[in-house]
Formats: sequence, C-alpha cells, structure tokens
Amino acid sequence: MRRENIGDISTATRELEQQPRAGSTSNTRVVVTGAGGFIGHHLVTELKHRGFWVRGVDVKYPEFRDTDADEFLLRDLRSPSECLEALEGSHEAYALAADMGGMGYIASRDAKILHDNALINLNTIEAARLSGVTRYLYTSSACIYPEHLQTREDVRALKEEDAYPACPQDGYGWEKLISERLCQYYASDYGLNARIVRFHNIFGPLGTWQGGREKVPAALCRKVALAKLTGNDEIEIWGDGEQTRSFCYIADCVEGILRLMQSDYRAPLNLGQDRLITINQLADLISEISGVTIRKSHIPGPEGVRGRNSDNSRLRAELRWEPQVSLEDGLAETYRWIEGEVQEMLAGPETDLQIAASFTSTSP
Repeated sequence: MRRENIGDISTATRELEQQPRAGSTSNTRVVVTGAGGFIGHHLVTELKHRGFWVRGVDVKYPEFRDTDADEFLLRDLRSPSECLEALEGSHEAYALAADMGGMGYIASRDAKILHDNALINLNTIEAARLSGVTRYLYTSSACIYPEHLQTREDVRALKEEDAYPACPQDGYGWEKLISERLCQYYASDYGLNARIVRFHNIFGPLGTWQGGREKVPAALCRKVALAKLTGNDEIEIWGDGEQTRSFCYIADCVEGILRLMQSDYRAPLNLGQDRLITINQLADLISEISGVTIRKSHIPGPEGVRGRNSDNSRLRAELRWEPQVSLEDGLAETYRWIEGEVQEMLAGPETDLQIAASFTSTSP
C-alpha cells in the first residue's frame, strides 16, 4: 500500500487543532511505544507539531505514512533489555504498545494476547521507573468493563467506577485491567507520576483496514468502498447488526490523551464519544457518505458485548473538554482515505483482488 507523505490528513483534525492546547517544549524528550500503530502514529505527529522531541518505538514502522518521530527504534518490548533501550533518556512516556485488533482477532487469541501484552506492560513501566520518567500515560480500554453491564442495546453508559467488581469479557480486557492496577501500584509504591486512559472505539484514517485486525468502522468503510467500486452492493455484518457502540475520531483521541497527560488527574478516565449507534446505522451512515446503496447480509460471527457506551461526565469535569468531531465528519474523512486505499488495491495484481474478496466479515 502507498505510504502517504502529507501534512494534515483531515479537515476535522485541522478544525480541532484550533482548540486550546496544553503547553509544549522542545526540551521535553518523549517516548511513544506502539508508534508504528494507528493511535501511536497520530500521537507522534501531534507531539512533534507541538514542539516535543519524540522517539517512536515499535516492532514495525507505520504502514501508511512515514513517521514524524525524531528517532524511531524497532524494539520488541517483551524483552526487558529492549524496553530499557526504548525508555532511556526520556522525560515522558506514552505506553500504547499492544497486540490487538478487532473482535474477530481478540476473541480467538486470549492466551497470546494476555501473555504478550502483560510482558510489554510489565517491562515498559519498570523501564520507565528505572529511567526516571517524570510522566507516564498508560492506554487502557473499554474492554475492561464487566460483561454483565453490556448485555442490552440500550446500555447505560459506563462510568469509570463500573470496572469493579471485575469481569471483563476476554483476555485482552483482563490484561488491560491488571495493567491499570500495576500503574496505580507503581504510583503508590514508587511515586510514578502515572495517568490511565480508557479508549472507547477509536477510528480514523491511516489505520488497519483489512487483514483481520481492523475495527468495525474501517471494516465497514472497506466493504462499502468495495461495493461502490465493484458494483457488488451486498456487505456482510456479523450478527443482526443491532449491537450498539460509540465511536471516537482519532483527532479527539489524541487531543484527549495530551490534555490528560498535562492534567493532575491520576485515576482511570474514559475517552470516547457518548453517542450510541447500532452497527446497522453505522453501515447506513457510511453508505450515505459513499453515495452508494448497500444491501446488508447478516451472518454468524463474533459480536462482542451487546452494547457499550462511554459516560463522559468525569472527562468533562476533569479536563473541561470533551470530543468535538462528529461521527459523520470523522467517518467522511475515514471513508475518503479507505476508498483511496481500496481503489489502489483494485488496480493492483489479481492476488490483491483475491485478498479483498476474502475480507468480507465485519465485527463490532
């Protein structure tokens, strides 16, 4: 796939950048782990835009666009020694590295995900302590919330205190919750100045859109783009499509991360939109954006919890801010980018077409 060398990829992002920002300094050396991934890549770009010196760390380079990091290290953070190299000389650390993907991916790899992510986070926080990191931000997930609170489409929005009594749905959620506790213990025992953010379904351009690790907005954008460009108007959706979620655009996610890091708030904090929508409605929105009419085929497959939404009361109270980009605007930017990727794929070798045809299932 092409690697874009572009400045601001999104009209919605440019509009968001007009909002007030936390202060920046070129004297602060920042490490972003998981910088080859979707959120980490965008975070690196914004940190550089604000004047920070940034080291990106991952097992891979960003797939779709060159990194803006001052330095990029290829390191496996499951290794304690490689973690120490990654964090050496840094003042602030954003811990985003994780083995993750969409529902179809995480639902079938509990042991590997829990094992690998636990190693990554155990090593990263210890390396941060040994390196004298002054601020540390751990990226958790809404997957930590108990499954029994997410059994209805009209779900009550999840508050931070709903995490306990604990009962996440899968190994990914359990590991995230344990790593939250690890951050809090490092704060109390060692004085680590830690922040914890719980992401709720982040989406946007320059993220995985095929191959099994993609999240539902990207998967649906790909399916609708294929429908538009090939003339086959049927798309597949796992389950009945009445599962509900809220979706937060990447520019808002990055803004929220940076505001939390500069705040004095230490407890876990939700970061997401609080607009609940069904997967069927999401597909219809993307269809409208694309200008093509689709037919939905509902098939068996992993669906995740029945409903999940973010309660942003504490986010608004602590950061005096909330996500600004509408779902429609974020989807328009995301669809535009993914349609371009699909166009390039369809113009490529026949093997690419065969790959495209095999990625027909979508999860929430």
